[in-house]
Amino acid sequence: MHSRLSYKAQLRIFLLPYVVGSLILVIIPALATVGVAFTEYNAIQPPQWAGLANFVKLFNSPLARISLRSTVIFLLVAIPLRMTGALLLALLLQSRRRFFTFHRAAVYLPTIIPEVAYAIIWLWIFNPLYGPLNWFLGLFGVNDIAWLTDPATAQAAIIFMSLFTIGEGFIVMLVGLQNIPLAYYESAEVDGATNWQAFWRITFPLILPWILLLSFRDLIIAMQGTFTPAFVMTYGGPNYATTYAPLLIYELAFDFFDFGMAAAALIVIYLVLVMLIAGVLNIVSGWGDNA
Repeated sequence: MHSRLSYKAQLRIFLLPYVVGSLILVIIPALATVGVAFTEYNAIQPPQWAGLANFVKLFNSPLARISLRSTVIFLLVAIPLRMTGALLLALLLQSRRRFFTFHRAAVYLPTIIPEVAYAIIWLWIFNPLYGPLNWFLGLFGVNDIAWLTDPATAQAAIIFMSLFTIGEGFIVMLVGLQNIPLAYYESAEVDGATNWQAFWRITFPLILPWILLLSFRDLIIAMQGTFTPAFVMTYGGPNYATTYAPLLIYELAFDFFDFGMAAAALIVIYLVLVMLIAGVLNIVSGWGDNA
C-alpha cells in the first residue's frame, strides 16, 4: 500500500536543495575564510598558523585605512542618495496610467545591464576629451573635468554612476506606496491636510520600513557593486581614491597572494557591516519605544 509523506516530510524534501546549496556555497566557504584569516597562506605552500598577525598587519596598513575610509565615504553618501532617488521616482511614477509604464521601464533598465558593460559605458561618459558629460557641462561654461584621473573627483564619479542603478529599490518603493490605503489620504484631505503634511504624516511613516529594508540591502549590495567600476575604470586609482574594500581584498588575494590577510580584511568588513546594521536597528527600536 502506497504511503503518503507527511506535510513536514514534504517540506524537508523541498528545503533539502536549499540547505545543501547553502552548506556548500555559503557555510563551508565562510568557515574556511575564518580559518584562513588566522594563517599565512599563499596558495603555494601549506597554510601556517599565524594567530592575530594578519589582523595586526591589516590595522597597521596605510592602504587598508585608506580603503576603509573610501568605502565608508561611499556608503554614507551613495546609500542615502540612492534611497532618496528611488523614493522620489516612485512618488512621481506611482500612477497606474499606461503612460507611466515606459518611464518605469526606463528607471529599471540600467539595473539589468551587465556590470562590466555598465562600467565601460560610464568610462566613455566620463572621458575628459570626448565624453558627453563634459560636453554637456561645457554648454554651461564648466571647464573640462578629469573625472577618473583626479583624486578629488574620482570618488564622486563612482558615486554618481551608482545613482542610476536604483531600479530594484524603485520597484520596492513603488509596491510599498501602492499598498498604502487611499482612505488614509482621503481622510487627511477632509481634515484639510496639505500634500506635504500628508507625506510626512502618512506616506513617510508607512514607507519607512521599506526604506530601512532597502538601506540594509543596499549596504551590502552597493559595497559589493563598487568592485566592478573600481576594477574596470580606475583599478583603485588615482592615488588609491577608489580602492574600496572589495578591490582591496581582491588585490591582497590575487596580486600579493596574501590569502590570510585578504580573509582577515573580509572578516573585518563583515563585522563592520553587522555592527552598523545592529546600530541602526537599535536606534529604530528606540524610536518605537519612545513613541
